[in-house]
Amino acid sequence: MRIAMMGTGGVGGYFGGRLAHGGHDVAFVARGRHLEALRSKGLQVRSPLGDLHLPAPVVTDDPAEIGPVDLVVLGVKLWDTEEAAASLAPLLGEGTAVVSFQNGVRKDEVLARVVGAERVLGGVCYIAATIAEPGVIEHSGPMQKLVIGEFDGHLSPRLAALRDACIDGGIDVEVSEQIERTTWEKFVFLVGMSGTTSLARATIGPIREHPRSRAFLLDTMDEVVRVARARGVALPTGYAADRLAFIDSVPAAMTSSMHRDLDRGNRLEVDWLSGDVVARGVEHGVPTPANRAIADLLAVHAEGADR
Repeated sequence: MRIAMMGTGGVGGYFGGRLAHGGHDVAFVARGRHLEALRSKGLQVRSPLGDLHLPAPVVTDDPAEIGPVDLVVLGVKLWDTEEAAASLAPLLGEGTAVVSFQNGVRKDEVLARVVGAERVLGGVCYIAATIAEPGVIEHSGPMQKLVIGEFDGHLSPRLAALRDACIDGGIDVEVSEQIERTTWEKFVFLVGMSGTTSLARATIGPIREHPRSRAFLLDTMDEVVRVARARGVALPTGYAADRLAFIDSVPAAMTSSMHRDLDRGNRLEVDWLSGDVVARGVEHGVPTPANRAIADLLAVHAEGADR
């Protein structure tokens, strides 16, 4: 496949590196010091599953230099989604598909509006990866999974091609026949994890162990479940309790990328996570007090320390 990675952070850098290492034609869109390092030193991925180095990747800050591709992978921060989607036109040929592995559930709605719903594949990723330094992606732990799917549930040729490309690159990949539900399932966990660790400025261990913060975590996730069900997404009524049981199984030192961003003074994705739950709750008449508390209190830090 000919693939363009729109954003070369932890997600785009890691999975793009694996796809290129698997023999596919991958071009990277990056900016700033990261772009300069990729041009001068190549792309390095450090991973417990095996390091890799692409000494001379195709990298640019201008999608027009790449031209039409088979697949665009969107991996920018959520607040850049509109701008990034609007810049994809030079990458789009007659059969080009676009998939986002960003957080949240708003991403696919934005893409469908800007590039057309017929181009959009659903995608969910599970990985802990960050830019350790310009040109270097650090992957923590063994998890590196992509879940992909057509929104109508069928196995299309383009979906099969992406699945096979992931296999070529050694990526754990799963095809979902209910990708919208899969996206919301991750969203339940993500909103609970990101909101509570950021608000408490703590790892998940103390939060799940204290009875009051544990109850708040469960309420936060249950609000997401009730909003999803109000939108017609078939999550079971007890799904929040299921996610809480899963959280009990993760390492106590686990935290969220939003908590790390808060500690570093970076901009936060809270408006696309708990804030989005609140907005959709208002739309469907579902109360969301726990998520409103998270969104309102983290609003103080949402723009980042440098803003």
